[in-house]
Amino acid sequence: MRRLTRTVAAAALAATLALVAGCSGDDKSDAGGGDGKALQKVTYLTSFGNFGRDSYAWVAKEKGFFKEAGFDVEIKPGQGTGMVIQTVVGGQADFGPIDLTGGLLQLGNGAAKDFVAVAAIQQRTMAAVVSVEGKNIATPKDLEGKKLADTQTSVVRLLFPTYARLAGVDASKVTFVNGEAQTLMGMLGAGTVDGIGQFVVGQPTVQAVTKKKPVVLPYSDVMTDLYGNALITSSKLAKEKPEMVKSFTAALLKGLAYALANPQEAADLLKKNVAATVPAAAAAELQLMAAYVRSSNSGTAIGTLDSERVAKSIALLQGAGALKTTITPDQIIDFSLTPKA
Repeated sequence: MRRLTRTVAAAALAATLALVAGCSGDDKSDAGGGDGKALQKVTYLTSFGNFGRDSYAWVAKEKGFFKEAGFDVEIKPGQGTGMVIQTVVGGQADFGPIDLTGGLLQLGNGAAKDFVAVAAIQQRTMAAVVSVEGKNIATPKDLEGKKLADTQTSVVRLLFPTYARLAGVDASKVTFVNGEAQTLMGMLGAGTVDGIGQFVVGQPTVQAVTKKKPVVLPYSDVMTDLYGNALITSSKLAKEKPEMVKSFTAALLKGLAYALANPQEAADLLKKNVAATVPAAAAAELQLMAAYVRSSNSGTAIGTLDSERVAKSIALLQGAGALKTTITPDQIIDFSLTPKA
């Protein structure tokens, strides 16, 4: 009887310990980061909808890079540069990528303030007007008399007057209508517009949606030295929590590097979270984007930003009459927080 009592007691103790251990493991998994501390909640906006080019954020989340850095990240779809800036500055999101040139235009023309860039996503601008065969568009001049669709605050739309001036296009002869990030390609496919604001890496997705061969007019053909997307946060957060900003940036860039090295896996992870994803097109977007993320200017490092290059971008915009006020690189970039080459 004594042995039976000891056996039952031991079994009960073992079961209790197992239950406690199991609960502790679950709590740590759900609420703790790599060091066991509670995860800090962060809201992140994509740059423009949920396409392959933005899948690296989902990769950072699904592969545990955010969690290892101590973050519980909610990812929401952005609608272009202006909207991302407004949402981050307004406190509804903590981080998001914007086209850096679009950010310069917003800052230099008094449309936005109180935000800073902390890392480059692409070293060259990917902004472009995209059409399809059959629209009689082959050169920038062919855009005159045509109807284009874009979100109201997209960099393609914000930068179009400067692009048109440098490309010899009469911008007054080009009509823009409003669209949403996820519906623009459908508008192009339906034939209601002649072209859309888009990134050059969107070609595979445009072809998948429209069933037609894309025609691409990259802004980089007439505007060199412009950066592409850059990660931003609010000036307030950058000042008050610089180490937190650095940690988040590092985790996001780790996701970017992984996505570029494993485009199909990244596309599948995006599909897991965004049902409308076409994995083949998403993977193709990442393959095209790889050449924009690293350049001879950045060496092998991802995320670097160069003050002299930003100054050249500002000078280009000023020379084209696109900026109302004089600004400096330090006004839009916190170089103390950016990755080093």
